[in-house]
Amino acid sequence: MESDRIKWDERYSGTEHFFSLGPSRLLAQSLEQILALVPGRRALDLACGEGRNAIFLARHGFQACGVDISPRGLERGARRAAEAGVMVEFVEADLDLWRPSGSYDLILNFNFLMRDLIPSLMAALTPGGVLLMETILDAPGMPGEHRKDFLLQPGELGRIFGAYPGRVLLLEEDADAPEMPVARVMFQKGV
Repeated sequence: MESDRIKWDERYSGTEHFFSLGPSRLLAQSLEQILALVPGRRALDLACGEGRNAIFLARHGFQACGVDISPRGLERGARRAAEAGVMVEFVEADLDLWRPSGSYDLILNFNFLMRDLIPSLMAALTPGGVLLMETILDAPGMPGEHRKDFLLQPGELGRIFGAYPGRVLLLEEDADAPEMPVARVMFQKGV
């Protein structure tokens, strides 16, 4: 959607990074467990923005691919990956239309929710692979304005991933998080 591309390009135009340069806290804290679980090292980072999580994974031996709608964010990510001395494949795509091809041992979905995309992510996840997701939870007192269809509802991640063969290894809802209420899941696909 062109309006989304414009919005995110504007957010990535400033001199500051939209998110931190470091990886998501959840990914950093989960890396050791992920490395012990995944059958291979091919990773997909959805709505990757400036590539902080994909770059982190590449530094830890993953063949990482980051997908985002913003060419400006992806340019920043490619520059940062080159500076870090790692290879990351960056793909510009509208996630309303894009679907993964091939298979991945690890799929990241941070700060982004598109329910219709989840079945194709699960199909692209290798047996024994891990999907790690953290996104905004609809909770009272949430700051800012948000469209309800882009917000997880309480209990929703458990219902979604409970329907797939595999194991839910982490399921949390933090409605009182200081910055933004979030829900998290780590799911390992059945073998």
